[in-house]
Amino acid sequence: MSQENEHVQCLIIGSGPAGYTAAIYAARADLKPIMYTGMQAGGQLTQTTDVENFPGYPQGIMGPEMMEDFRKQAERFGTDIRFGYVSSVDFSSTPHKVVVDEIKTITADTVIIATGATAKWLGLPSEQQYNGFGVSACAVCDGFFFKGQDVAIVGAGDTAAEEATYLAKLCKTVHLLVRRDEFRASKAMVSRVLATPNIVVHYNTETQEILGNGKNVTAVKVLNNKTGVESDIAVEGFFVAIGHKPNTDIFKGQLDMDETGYLTTKPGSTLTNIEGVFACGDVQDMYYRQAVTAAGSGCMAALDAERYLAAKEHPVEA
Repeated sequence: MSQENEHVQCLIIGSGPAGYTAAIYAARADLKPIMYTGMQAGGQLTQTTDVENFPGYPQGIMGPEMMEDFRKQAERFGTDIRFGYVSSVDFSSTPHKVVVDEIKTITADTVIIATGATAKWLGLPSEQQYNGFGVSACAVCDGFFFKGQDVAIVGAGDTAAEEATYLAKLCKTVHLLVRRDEFRASKAMVSRVLATPNIVVHYNTETQEILGNGKNVTAVKVLNNKTGVESDIAVEGFFVAIGHKPNTDIFKGQLDMDETGYLTTKPGSTLTNIEGVFACGDVQDMYYRQAVTAAGSGCMAALDAERYLAAKEHPVEA
């Protein structure tokens, strides 16, 4: 890669539904966007199998195939898509400075951040072995595939409680594995869980291993950390709900973010606290975290960037 500096109108950091949608809109607005995909081109969806809840795919589609469609559409309108990662940024002056792969500096009039978030996992080898084959980090995304079946979900916070009650509407039995003797979730969410008859709460319970037949999940081996007793719980699905980590480390100290690291945007927009810098998708959304909402906010980010540039070019006199 050339080490020479480069100037662009619109730089998109990260791919996935948010980044690619922003690229489509920005390219059609003739902003000549350049996108750096990050180390995982296509984002989290490239690690999923069937996607059945994105509009326009009546038969469903595989996650990697869907992201390939997004990429082709962005390229069709002229987006310059490059594989690489942003190693540092400097938003203290304009144009904004971004260093790619630690060697190339790009200055940009607008920057759209779509770096997403990464699901936290337990770190078990079997968890990765069966990821997409019974193991999931998104109940809303994958719960439908386990309709009428027994599943387990690990976690003790509001997300775990909410996803457990969601799964309970679809599944026969939901085994909620709580590591301590109490929840971390709010009282309201705990009450909802305890009032749901087909949720079985296992307190003081740690996941030891996810068991399977080589193709699909068949059970989960758990340990009661109070009694020391191990046991197997027969399930067809295993959901991890211990949180997500937004990919925002390189923006710390420059962009406003909440206590967990999600970028803060102006309500109803993708505007950050820095003019000309916009955030979309899971990097600023800890609540919905869906492909379709990420795509919607990617559209918003491109429109916000276009309007920002238009206002700079044709300022309105007071």
